[in-house]
Amino acid sequence: MSNQETNTRRTIITILRTEGPMSAGDLAERIGITEMAIRRHIATLERDDLIFPTTIRQPMGRPAKVYQLTEVADELFPKSYHSLMLDILEDIVRVDGEDKIQAIFDQREERLTSQLNEMLEGKSLEEKVQALAEMQNNKGYLAKWERKDDGSYEIIEYNCPIAQVSKVYPQTCACETNVFRRVLGTEVDRSQCLAEGGSSCVFKIETGEQTEG
Repeated sequence: MSNQETNTRRTIITILRTEGPMSAGDLAERIGITEMAIRRHIATLERDDLIFPTTIRQPMGRPAKVYQLTEVADELFPKSYHSLMLDILEDIVRVDGEDKIQAIFDQREERLTSQLNEMLEGKSLEEKVQALAEMQNNKGYLAKWERKDDGSYEIIEYNCPIAQVSKVYPQTCACETNVFRRVLGTEVDRSQCLAEGGSSCVFKIETGEQTEG
């Protein structure tokens, strides 16, 4: 794909974000290219699940087909959720003290453990490891799992969507490890951590006797 094609598609996405749903003809006129060319870009953006067509009624004439952004496209725009989260956690410390932060993460651990135990009930250890890795991957952690030669397992996360928060509040990492340990019912050791400078987060999962989470 040429840089010009990429830039044109970014322009389409930006226009739809700032100006709202628009027809192919209006987009072509707005950008200054032919309608045939704009339709090729639209086809690619639809294929990539970044835009979708919808029909709107008009006071006169036939209904018009316009294009708008999907939720997937929304993720292309900068976000600063971590800044908001850090501000909130800092305010909590100022109002209620450091102990309140730990209480919040303890509650999060209980909630996630309960939810995951219900979702993974009846699965074998390997099935649970696979399911956890898939769930983390869907959340943007670029996670995978593998079985080692000694029979143990590893979940490896190559990205941390909350790394900025984890660097300030390591409770986030401890919470994740504890949830894995309780849901899997076996020992889980975090041997590497992105927030601590590692190249990935690596969770080593033993295959010893399982316990209740």
